Amino acid sequence: MDTLRMTDLKVHFASRGGAPIRAVDGVSLSIAPHETLGLVGESGCGKSTLSNASVGLVAPTDGSVRVLGTELVGADTKTLRAIRARAQMVFQDPATSLNPRMTIGAAIGEPLLVRKLASGTVLRTRVAELLEEVGLRPEHAARYPHQFSGGQRQRIVIARALALRPALLVCDEPVSALDVSVRAQIINLLVELQTRHGMSMLFVSHDLAVVRHVCDRVAVMYLGRLAELAPGDALYARPRHPYTRALLAAVPEPDPGIQRAKPRVPLAGEIPSPANPPAGCRFHTRCPFAEPVCAEKAPELGAWLERDSHVAACHMLDPASGHVRALQ
Repeated sequence: MDTLRMTDLKVHFASRGGAPIRAVDGVSLSIAPHETLGLVGESGCGKSTLSNASVGLVAPTDGSVRVLGTELVGADTKTLRAIRARAQMVFQDPATSLNPRMTIGAAIGEPLLVRKLASGTVLRTRVAELLEEVGLRPEHAARYPHQFSGGQRQRIVIARALALRPALLVCDEPVSALDVSVRAQIINLLVELQTRHGMSMLFVSHDLAVVRHVCDRVAVMYLGRLAELAPGDALYARPRHPYTRALLAAVPEPDPGIQRAKPRVPLAGEIPSPANPPAGCRFHTRCPFAEPVCAEKAPELGAWLERDSHVAACHMLDPASGHVRALQ
């Protein structure tokens, strides 16, 4: 049984102009037990909305979201509460994720206290264990969030998320608000904790270099839909979608020689509005390889998944090889 399975998920929001904002518009993906799936794409593509929907924080417009086999769409409050104990969230900004009037010990212990899983000495012992697990000292429990650095606050948020021993950890841009000097420390901590506890993880980021280090598989999202889904090594070695290729070309290399040798993949124009997405393939307005069919019909991922773990939603796929003909 998959830890998380989404089927044709849609999340639309009302707008002042009347046309709905199609933040997520027909996404299907799954995360197996102990697997880390990376979700990447430009700002505004729907990554955060999808991550919120995965734990029931946003109500889907249509489709299915199952966590450990339990359907979240249309679920009652009791069911959602039970699932949220097994699916926890680490948000982008740790400063806004913590109550400034609560000590960090109280914040970490709150999930256990609310669910009546621990109290008194048992609770204090568990909080101390969680602090040590994320690299902080137990005596820090009496301090307040403002007394810690950004990286330390994110460690506190991670400790709180681990308190209920979740099966799924959803990390929404967990290091983008941190200084570069501490990002690697938090990333390595998440990898270590995921391995130690055997959790599944949905790791949302716009940084493909970080995702490459963390994730088993990678899903590339563009304007509310998936453009490509593949094992991490395969996607970085040979991307099949023109959009993925452009994203990877934009990742800087530390070696100047390698950087100069990298192909340049310019993208024309701006990302269209999710309230008025293009017909057909949503990337065709910026794709250098677009053909007339791309503006008429939306490409699908599903048919390819039956025979290949590396799929791309592109009309230019060669049926024999599964690769985009223009990128051969």
